[in-house]
Amino acid sequence: MKKKMSILLMAFMAITLVLAGCSSNKNNAGNGETSTANKNKKITLAYVAWDSEIASTNVVKEVLESKLDYKVEMLQVDAGPMYVGVADGSADAMVSAWLPSTHGENYYEPNKDKLEDLGVNLKGTKLGLVVPTYMDIKSIEDLKKEEVGKLVDYTITGIEPGAGLMTQTEKAVKEYDLKKWNLLESSSAAMVKVLQDAYAKKEPIVITGWTPHWMFADLELKYLEDPKKVYGESEEIHTLVRLGLKEDQPTAYRLLDQFEWTPADMESVMVDISGGMSEQEAAKKWIETNEAKVNEWIAGI
Repeated sequence: MKKKMSILLMAFMAITLVLAGCSSNKNNAGNGETSTANKNKKITLAYVAWDSEIASTNVVKEVLESKLDYKVEMLQVDAGPMYVGVADGSADAMVSAWLPSTHGENYYEPNKDKLEDLGVNLKGTKLGLVVPTYMDIKSIEDLKKEEVGKLVDYTITGIEPGAGLMTQTEKAVKEYDLKKWNLLESSSAAMVKVLQDAYAKKEPIVITGWTPHWMFADLELKYLEDPKKVYGESEEIHTLVRLGLKEDQPTAYRLLDQFEWTPADMESVMVDISGGMSEQEAAKKWIETNEAKVNEWIAGI
C-alpha cells in the first residue's frame, strides 16, 4: 500500500513539475513577445527647427509615446536632408512637408517616388515678407523705393539657409528687381529675436515670415502684398513616411495617417513654448486639453 502511495505521489509531483514548466515557458514566451514588440516600437521623426514644426513633431512624439508605447527619436535637420532622410529610410516619417510651393520643386519632387504622402495634416498656411503694422508700406513693390531701403539698410532678415522660404525670397528679390537688397541668413530663433528687439523700439524691419506662427499672436504684423505671386497661394502641410512603414509599423503608420489639426491648435502649442514652457510640457498640455481630437488620431488602433 505504501509502495502504491509513493508511486502515486511521485507521479503527481512529476505532473506538477511538467505543468509548472509549461507555465513558466509560456510566461517566458509571453515576455519575449512583449519584449520584441516593445523593441520594435521605435520610430524616428525628422523635422526642421521652425517653431511650427517643433510644435507638431513634439505633439506627435508625445502621442506615440504616451498613448501607443513607442520610443521616439526626433531628428532635427534642414529641409533638404529631411526629405532625403525619409526617402532613404534614415528617418521613418515627418509631419513638416510644406506643399506645393515651399518644399515642392526643390525637395518633394526629386524624392516623391521614394516616399509615401499620407496627405494634409494642416490647411491654411502662408509665406511671405512680413513687417510691423507701424511701417507705412503695403507691397513688396514698395521695397524698391530708396527711402524704404535706407530705413532697414536694404536688409531682409531671413532664417536657415536651406529653408524653402529662403529660396522663395531669393526668387522674390530677383522678380521684384531688388538689386540693392541683401537676404540675411540666420535661424528661426535669431530672426524672431531681431524682430522682437526692433518691435520694442518701433524700428523698421523686414523679415521672412510664415503662418502659423506665435509671433502673429504676440505682435501686430502684416504680410506685404505679393502681386507677382512669388510666394504662391495658401499652402498645406503634409505628412510623409518612408516606403514600407505601413508593413513594419502599422500602429504608428495609422496614427500618422490620421493626424490632422488646425492652425489654432498649432499656435496654441507655439505660444506656450514661446512663453517659456518646454517643448515636451507644451505638447503634453495640448494633448491633455484636446483628448477628443487625440482619440480621433488613435481610433481603430
